[in-house]
Amino acid sequence: MKIAAAVLLLLVLAAFGVLAILSGHTTLAVVPPVTMVGAATPVTVQVTNPHGVRSLAAFVEQNGVRTQVFAQSAPATHFLWNRHQTPRSVTFEAGKNKVPQLKDGQARVEVEAVSNDLRASSDSLSWDVTVSLEPPRVSADGLQHYINQGGMELVLLTTSGSVAESGVRVGPYTFRSFPLPGGGAGQRFAMFAYPWDVEPGTVPVVFARNLAGSEVTAPFWNRIKPKKFRAREFPLSETMIATLVNSVDPDGTIAPGPDLLTRFLKINGDLRRKNNQQLADLRFKTEEKVLWSGPFTHWGKEEANFADVRDYMYQGKKVDRQVHLGFDLSDVRDAPVNAANDGRVVWASNLGIYGNCVVVDHGYALQSIYGHMKSIDVKVGDMVKKGQKMGLEGATGLAGGIHLHFSMQIDGVQTNPREWWDEHWIKDRVLSKLHQDQ
Repeated sequence: MKIAAAVLLLLVLAAFGVLAILSGHTTLAVVPPVTMVGAATPVTVQVTNPHGVRSLAAFVEQNGVRTQVFAQSAPATHFLWNRHQTPRSVTFEAGKNKVPQLKDGQARVEVEAVSNDLRASSDSLSWDVTVSLEPPRVSADGLQHYINQGGMELVLLTTSGSVAESGVRVGPYTFRSFPLPGGGAGQRFAMFAYPWDVEPGTVPVVFARNLAGSEVTAPFWNRIKPKKFRAREFPLSETMIATLVNSVDPDGTIAPGPDLLTRFLKINGDLRRKNNQQLADLRFKTEEKVLWSGPFTHWGKEEANFADVRDYMYQGKKVDRQVHLGFDLSDVRDAPVNAANDGRVVWASNLGIYGNCVVVDHGYALQSIYGHMKSIDVKVGDMVKKGQKMGLEGATGLAGGIHLHFSMQIDGVQTNPREWWDEHWIKDRVLSKLHQDQ
């Protein structure tokens, strides 16, 4: 009997030992990272433990005072625990609303988790944050702003308080601000587009936001001149579809499909959106100074306008609709493509539907785009002067004939270049507000 009892005891101890060994730990991660908290800052923690967690708690500590801001618990399991608990996300609020004594300065956030198994291991994650309770403030200039739909404008703004980001918002579009040359603390400006596709009645506003996520907006005087953009049919033949598809995707890796029409529609839609996003992302490759000088150069014959709506017709049916965000400028075969103004090259390579493409940054996120080129004679980083040859016109990419696709963008949003061909407009709308004499 004694031997049997001893064996049973050993078996129980062994079982406990195995269960203890099999017990696990909790992995905690903050996604996205939170570096600043304000009045009410959400914190999302990803919790990973195949056995689940028995308890989860969060604290904010400042100046030696630790305050609990979140707590969650589950029924305890010591033996028959969950073996395949999927990771989950838990969101709680950290800020002055939860910690009334919180003040501007440094603090620490800590999350603690207890594993829901025999060993009940305790794991924690903590990190430093900056407490920013002072609200952002913003005001706009008292100037009159007349804005063409599809065009752009410049507004002066003044920020104060705790501000991490400021600029102009037009519907879903956001445009950054930059320090006003020669201006005082908090004086900034933003060049912004009034995009062709915003809903009628959309009112632009200036905004300021702090790192804790608090945001304020302010109106400014503006009058929008709406514009009705052209709609045109674009006939597609079997020969043209084959030419366009083979120009962009000769081996079928970019837009595979059972037939040429399917492949063309993928190129004309999906690839177009991808390429336009690539162009928009170039806004971060800009210099915070005016690089251009005087009006931008216009050349060639206008074959297509900015924001032309194209209905693609195949065998008498509309198969697609896209918007052409630029001008098609035609010239003689192998005509040189010259820089429309001074600037720095930020793209000089193939760009899908735009074929061989060059993008020139002119400062403050103003950029010009040159597509369908036959050849490129510049490289990224080159400084170019107005009128400098950058390559030759061609028909690369999604081009039905030899021409140059020319467009301009403000902070990644393509806008009507026509305004930038007008010297008086540039001086009146842009340079006079920046106190720049050209």
